[in-house]
Amino acid sequence: MLATIHTNSRNYKIDLSKPLDISIPLKASKSNLNAWYIDEPKIDPVQDGEWIASVSKGASVNFNNIQFNPHAHGTHTECVGHITETVHSVNKSLKQFFFLAELVTVAPELIDDDFVISKKQLQFAFGNKKRDAIIIRTIPNTTEKKSKQYSNTNWPFLQEDAVNFLVKMGIKHLLIDLPSVDKEKDEGALKAHKAFWNVNGKIRKDSTITEFIFVPNKVVDGTYFLNLQIAPFENDASPSKPVLYQLLE
Repeated sequence: MLATIHTNSRNYKIDLSKPLDISIPLKASKSNLNAWYIDEPKIDPVQDGEWIASVSKGASVNFNNIQFNPHAHGTHTECVGHITETVHSVNKSLKQFFFLAELVTVAPELIDDDFVISKKQLQFAFGNKKRDAIIIRTIPNTTEKKSKQYSNTNWPFLQEDAVNFLVKMGIKHLLIDLPSVDKEKDEGALKAHKAFWNVNGKIRKDSTITEFIFVPNKVVDGTYFLNLQIAPFENDASPSKPVLYQLLE
């Protein structure tokens, strides 16, 4: 099924029958992706006395409670409410869902004891393109990312000037395959988050950060249409399902 999308004064064609899902599923397992020092997600049937809401236990339906943290357990999209005292909901912040996006692959470089993504690297990978969103795939890029236990691993992160570059280039939606755009333990500095949302100036309330994506190696760098789908949680973050579509000639 073909669709035409108009943006940046141009028409683009995409094939809706060929989605490239870059989200990571959430499951009730210790092998589920995890960060931030908490237990795995839980999905359990409701119990009322001896009655268990599971078809396998004799009930007529499956009726589960789900306990998880969007920031720790899978692909999620967050708004500025993640770091502000004022309550902001991602469900109210994200009003459009299709964006022209650039996928770039970056090898974080070692500086002192940290692996970082620098402004220079993003300038080289992204150039001066005009895009609504950027998708950053880090290497090495293995399927281990789908189940990695990230707590206490000091994962790679974006330097503040790299984020300032993205903001200057007009990027409103930043997607990355790491638990956070910031250093795991930074004493609450959150330099990348704060720079992206410009918390010390006019806050960019319509901008989002999506973390814990996974882009398979077979998906080549370049320009795509991004469909950024979220669940309608009135919260600073929501589980999300970013989907890419190749542009047709």
